[in-house]
Amino acid sequence: MRAGRPGIRLFGARLFAAAGIASVLMITSSGASTSDEEDRVVSAWRAARVQALTSPTGWLSLEGLLWLSHGVNTFGSGKAEQLRLDHPQLARHAGIFTVDEKGIRFAAAGSRSITLHGRPVTSVTMDTDIASTPTVLRSGTLEFFIIERGGRYGVRIRDRESPRRRDFRGLSYFPTDDAWVFDARFEPYDPAHTIQIINILGMEVPMTSPGAVVFERDGRLWRLDTVVEAPDAEELFIMFADATSGRETYGGGRFLTAPLPKGESVRLDFNLAYNPPCAFNTFATCPLPPPQNRLELPVTAGELKYAAYH
Repeated sequence: MRAGRPGIRLFGARLFAAAGIASVLMITSSGASTSDEEDRVVSAWRAARVQALTSPTGWLSLEGLLWLSHGVNTFGSGKAEQLRLDHPQLARHAGIFTVDEKGIRFAAAGSRSITLHGRPVTSVTMDTDIASTPTVLRSGTLEFFIIERGGRYGVRIRDRESPRRRDFRGLSYFPTDDAWVFDARFEPYDPAHTIQIINILGMEVPMTSPGAVVFERDGRLWRLDTVVEAPDAEELFIMFADATSGRETYGGGRFLTAPLPKGESVRLDFNLAYNPPCAFNTFATCPLPPPQNRLELPVTAGELKYAAYH
């Protein structure tokens, strides 16, 4: 999630970088018309989507998010800890996070249960997810690392053996339909705009918008602002809500990626619209669609609500 701020990059292309296998539940309907090629594209995309979600480092593995204060932050499973995760894989007092002008440091308690790259760690400076490779510590099946959102730092924890992974029930979708694939017009911003994106926690994150995409549906034009997740991004990232949001689809809106424009044209395939991580657990910090990307149009394509979560 790195234009403007890098915290949102994980919700775009890198969403599909993890490994894992799970089945996908499909909704079929005789009312939709789809080509063989679109079926192949969508089927492959959905398989990669599920593979990423269900991997040991996918969004279904999130187990906690604990926000750091400036100074000393005790960490562990004990009731006296300032940062507490009640989990059998974490020592009652696992260590201390210290936040100051020099950065963030973790000092492990006497136990050798906290490891870095498979070796016990005593003290380490924590690179955050602003870096390309944040420092990831382990305690049994747990992994924890530092995220930065809106100028605040949090300890994100995931469990490689999370019940959410174990109990995953598959995803469901609107029928695939060629009518939801558009050669949209790209309207560039010169210079690029900065959009203030608010995440689900109310934090503001500035992101760079190179332009908007405009497509026609039901006899009128619809417009969506795009953002890029890094200066070298190879795709556009779109956050949108529509008339299905909070009904058939997740109330916080959905995401869509599109290739960078070729001239004035951008291919938009709403069959590939997908839920943000917050649709699966409460430990993500998902960005919300900006007001201009809230469509009155019902986008009856792409991913439906994840029924197993709520």
